[in-house]
Amino acid sequence: MKRCLYALVPLLVLLAATFLACILAYILVSLWHDLSFRFIVKKASQLFLVLSIFPAMYYLKLNKFDLGFSQRPVFVKQLWQGVGLGFITLLPVFIALYLLGLNVIDESKPWTLFWVGKKLVIELLLALLISLFEEPVFRGILLTGLSKKLSVRAAILISAFYYAILHFLDSKTQIPAQELNLFSGFNLLAEAFAHLLNPEILSAFFALFAVGVFLGLLRTQVNASLGLCIGCHACWVWQIKLSKDLFNINPSSDYLYLVSSYDGVIGPLVTTCLVLAIMAHYLYRRSSFYCKK
Repeated sequence: MKRCLYALVPLLVLLAATFLACILAYILVSLWHDLSFRFIVKKASQLFLVLSIFPAMYYLKLNKFDLGFSQRPVFVKQLWQGVGLGFITLLPVFIALYLLGLNVIDESKPWTLFWVGKKLVIELLLALLISLFEEPVFRGILLTGLSKKLSVRAAILISAFYYAILHFLDSKTQIPAQELNLFSGFNLLAEAFAHLLNPEILSAFFALFAVGVFLGLLRTQVNASLGLCIGCHACWVWQIKLSKDLFNINPSSDYLYLVSSYDGVIGPLVTTCLVLAIMAHYLYRRSSFYCKK
């Protein structure tokens, strides 16, 4: 029973972070009316989640190595290895989407060498920022903290679940400054949590859950391997962002079901590829175990 309750601790941390974000957003938008209330709530929630790492580390008596950070030379090496892994695991998806006619080249773009190079660099920097936020939170403190009380397998699955649902915890409602009140943020939160019940997100949810499991396995199979997760995650995000910049989704394609409306990439095809990769890893580990015996 205690272990089941422990699995709810990340939810309490998330609620606390969003509660503080709502209060902060109300204060800031009340002072500066030009700010977007919804934007502040979203970004402040992310900031408080990152900051929650430090009290959690103190409470659980964890250091940077426990979270998965290795020494700098090793960490940099892991980053590049992770980038390579991310490239070879997701590139087949983009090749398949193009060959199936689901992705079509966006001919409206300028397609100059300068424009392509700028996109490559900008999207890479954004991808690194995203992975540097998400990996220490989910494959760092969350996975490590859950592993203290639960089995590694349960910790991977639970952290992957939280990772997946956080991508859909959002509200599209914009609240003008003149209509703002102290409870506005909580109305947005209610809409955001209600969005999790939308059956249309299931396709993308399962894909992101598979992403979380894959990165969780990567993190737990090698000590202090957070660099691998950051590099792999960053490369995936980079490829997805570039795909959205360079290609359009063919709405009349017979294979439209392979992707979701979330970003035009994440969907059943990604889920299948990652599940196959996870199964291959499991079979490899099992065969290696019996060979040693």
